[in-house]
Amino acid sequence: MDWIIGLLCAAVVAGAAFYKKSLTLSGFAAAVLMGTVYYGAGNLFWFGTLLLFFITSTLLSRFKKERKAELEKSYAKTGNRDAGQVWANGGLGMLLCLGYAIWPHVMWQLAFVGVMATVTSDTWATEFGSLSRRPPRSVLNGKVLAPGTSGGVSVLGTAAALAGGVLIGIGAWGFGHAIGTPSLPLWLWALVGGISGSAGAFADSYLGATVQMMRSCTVCGREVEVDSHCGQTTVYVRGWRWMSNDRVNSISSIFGGLVALAGIFLIV
Repeated sequence: MDWIIGLLCAAVVAGAAFYKKSLTLSGFAAAVLMGTVYYGAGNLFWFGTLLLFFITSTLLSRFKKERKAELEKSYAKTGNRDAGQVWANGGLGMLLCLGYAIWPHVMWQLAFVGVMATVTSDTWATEFGSLSRRPPRSVLNGKVLAPGTSGGVSVLGTAAALAGGVLIGIGAWGFGHAIGTPSLPLWLWALVGGISGSAGAFADSYLGATVQMMRSCTVCGREVEVDSHCGQTTVYVRGWRWMSNDRVNSISSIFGGLVALAGIFLIV
């Protein structure tokens, strides 16, 4: 029965996102499959936390969209998520959910919160950071960068990353508490979410500034993630050619999950 409930709920949410053009057709299919597993193999703790990330990130991608439209032309992924982005954001969490189903232990949940806090923090940092009135600075050396440059950070974006991670921690506690799952105190979940999410978002920026494959527009000279900009094909400038934005997201998520696990040992 849980699998049927998961399928129906995932289909409704993903269908609404597809209708609003927040998901492509491939993204819709991936989201339905993922949501079904999150609820069928897991419960509200897993599915609700995933939903919290998805809904807040979707709403933020549409917030003041006109102001962010120009910057989005530089990004490999925008608010219209395809299957690759869906799996990069939620695939690891699904594996952790399956691991918990096989061997229930709070460590699976902690790693999951770290992973989901990371993708949420990274998304919030990007969406709010792009609205900052001050230009971003390089995560490597603090130099001022052009808005939208990969590896750039801002005060507004950093604060948003922390807030997003804390929200995931609070949400995970709430969903776990609602179904009576043995859980850590609220303040500890919030702390784990905030620290792991911020650390994961920082790792994402660091990878973006160092090894992510980046291209350059031959017209405006901007460093971008896309193959075409200003109507012209872009050229490779730096990074590992196989290190796409989706792979950066996945690696930073793993880092966030590990930080959550490491942090709890230092706290308790």
